[in-house]
Amino acid sequence: MSDTVIKPHQKELFGQPIGLYILFLTEMWERFSYYGMRAILVLYMVASTELGADARGVGLGWTSKEALALYGWYTMLVYIIAIPGGMIADKLIGQKKAVLYGAIILCLGHGVLVLTDIWAFYTGLGLVILGVGLLKPNISTMVGGLYQQGDIRRDKGFSIFYIGINLGSLLATLIVGVVVANYGWHAGFGLAGIVMVLGLINYLGGQKYLVQVGNHTVVENPKDEVSYGKLYGQLFNSPKHLIITAVLVVASFIGWYFMNWGYGLLFLFLTAIAALLMMIYRELDSQIYKDRFIVLLLSFIMVIIFWGAFEQAGGLMNIYTDTKTNRMIGGWQVPTIMFQSLNAGFIILFATAVAGFWAKRKLKGKEASSLFKMALGIIIMGFGFLFMVFAVMEFEKSGTSSMIWLVLAYLFHTLGELCLSPVALSFITKLAPAKYASLMMGVYFASSGLGNKVAGIIGESASDFGEYTIFAGILVFTVVVGGLFILILKPLKRLTHGAEDNEHIIEAKEMEIAEH
Repeated sequence: MSDTVIKPHQKELFGQPIGLYILFLTEMWERFSYYGMRAILVLYMVASTELGADARGVGLGWTSKEALALYGWYTMLVYIIAIPGGMIADKLIGQKKAVLYGAIILCLGHGVLVLTDIWAFYTGLGLVILGVGLLKPNISTMVGGLYQQGDIRRDKGFSIFYIGINLGSLLATLIVGVVVANYGWHAGFGLAGIVMVLGLINYLGGQKYLVQVGNHTVVENPKDEVSYGKLYGQLFNSPKHLIITAVLVVASFIGWYFMNWGYGLLFLFLTAIAALLMMIYRELDSQIYKDRFIVLLLSFIMVIIFWGAFEQAGGLMNIYTDTKTNRMIGGWQVPTIMFQSLNAGFIILFATAVAGFWAKRKLKGKEASSLFKMALGIIIMGFGFLFMVFAVMEFEKSGTSSMIWLVLAYLFHTLGELCLSPVALSFITKLAPAKYASLMMGVYFASSGLGNKVAGIIGESASDFGEYTIFAGILVFTVVVGGLFILILKPLKRLTHGAEDNEHIIEAKEMEIAEH
């Protein structure tokens, strides 16, 4: 009989570290707070300012174009701030404290949004942006840190974690819709704050299961030290990269002049990140690492395109649902917000089935790489907009459209998301240079943020081009892009230098044993 004492952080539940479930619950409540607010944000902004005009209370009275513009900026910044959030964790405080501080700031932000003043609206949004920027990239990096290199449980762990994200979204879009319908907009904002406090309590209470991950460590080898200042300083030793950066800076000021200061600042920020990534690539001391870094950056293009289409759910599709869809079931009108629960509900229903489908493909020796899954995910999600095209056609004929089109659109969006989003999270932890793990996770979420901004811009253009043109355009573009990535799949896989090969073999063998 062994006398070995199993420490809390070494304990497992259902074959996974208990720390995974602590992070699962923390993220679940954080996503409840985020998606609960996201679901009502655009509707609140376009709601009338007249008392009694909307049973849900007084809104801001903005036009759809104004609301979608702010929605695009907000949802972009929520994720793009993940880059400095990752840098702060890498360099200063570690992922564990970054998640803690982010959760506290989120509680404050949602609390401020309960107030009805316009200053509170902007301040609350700003605090939520800062909080998510600290929490989101670092909690995902901590999930990856629970597993040793080559641990075959990693993908399954991220799938479980992803279910937590969507369980939070499902609960939010079901419950917040009812709360808002009965108690008004600001009660919905307040509920988001309450559940974020639950997430913070859960995280603090589960620290004994997380002692081995997310800590800020002093680097003994100077070569392993992360120094962003030195990386930027190296620009002056590389004329080629300095010229590229200068051109991007000039382009940023042109954007500032011809568009507005917001876009100018965005372009300058992206220029700074592009320069940093060029210097990281230059610093990598192995061609294998450099090739993997390139593949990682190319995968972010897929991420931007995917979320640029997918995030119509919180913007244009949300408004379409509210104004042009027949939401009556018998004598009850389904709250608009509840339709966004379809995505999370479908994820919970189909996540295991989709994972099983890909596992069986691996067992049969068929293509099941992360890059292939992501490209196929874009195509499947794109086909969801075919049903939105049908919805618009029905509305133009009869003056209303059936709920079934929305259900089918969300189903295809969900199947596409299951092929791309959890896969991308795991893919980053496999290919990213270890000392830049949080930064690269931040770049991933920033890519998602840029996709959100693209979604807002596309949604705004519906007032000029019409919903039929927008939905049909998204359908065609996503199918073409996904197809192009599949065409170049083989050279991209070569550049990963077998990062996933051993995992595939071991996982296939495990599944074969389980089936027999």
